[in-house]
Amino acid sequence: MARDRFVPEFDPDCGDTHLTSARQDIVIGRWQGLRELLRADGTDRLARGHRVRLLAGACAGSSTVETWLAAEPRSADALVLRAATETARAFNMAIAAGRGAPVDRERVDTAVLACLQAAEARPDDPTPWISLISVARLYPGGVRRRELARWWDELHGRDPYSVEAHLQVLHYYSSRWHGTHGLMYDFARDAAGVAPQGSALPVLVQYARVEEFRCAQDAAKGRRTGVGGNHHWDHDGAVSDVRRTWERWFAERDDAFVAPGELRDVNYLAHAACLAGADDIAAALLRTVGRRATRAPWSYTGDPGQQIVKWRKELGLRS
Repeated sequence: MARDRFVPEFDPDCGDTHLTSARQDIVIGRWQGLRELLRADGTDRLARGHRVRLLAGACAGSSTVETWLAAEPRSADALVLRAATETARAFNMAIAAGRGAPVDRERVDTAVLACLQAAEARPDDPTPWISLISVARLYPGGVRRRELARWWDELHGRDPYSVEAHLQVLHYYSSRWHGTHGLMYDFARDAAGVAPQGSALPVLVQYARVEEFRCAQDAAKGRRTGVGGNHHWDHDGAVSDVRRTWERWFAERDDAFVAPGELRDVNYLAHAACLAGADDIAAALLRTVGRRATRAPWSYTGDPGQQIVKWRKELGLRS
């Protein structure tokens, strides 16, 4: 019998079947599924953050969250989701306008106010603060340093080891937004340095490396740039970063299960390990995730599916 051909599965929900069901409800304008899903999150902040982020993307093109708020105007979960949805809408509008186009400040202000209202409704929830720091990137010139620091203190105090929270600050400090490569890497390395053993925060360095690559691609203005050109991915520092992240985060895990909310992080480290030539780490990570994959960061260096299949073959992994 012929072996099944390996085909990666790019499930946008990363295997969270309850999230998939709730997102299908959005299509028909049914909000009750959203309420039940966010109510079931409990204290699982990883799952909640993942779900709110993806639900917001789906709600951005509909009025489902507004319908929910009309029915339950005091629902804290509805307010949290509306904040994330307004943030997604602001980014969608900015993307549609094109880079360099004037920012719709009214839309950004609406998102900021929604975030602050949600934070007041759910004082223990870091999610509205994540949305707030995310949408702050859209202000021309950013926000005042003191204001950003205050928002970050609020967020960090609620969830000090959240990858998504740190990732939003990393993007803010990137050269494509309001910082520099140096500032971005300093933030990533500082966060990784204080993270406890087993925390995923060291993977921020891999996010920073991808961000630097994307900036270089933008600067090339459409010219084809080879993956690994100028040893971006495989110089000694990049290889050391991959091994350090592996050792600090993943190497000693007792449970090989990768939760939906961390699948993207694992893919970032797997991608970095492949391109750095760290074959032992790449093989272990690709074996752990199996067919589960996220399009980013693979999509930034080529066709995601083709790259994963190629690396699995080169590493001797069976289908």
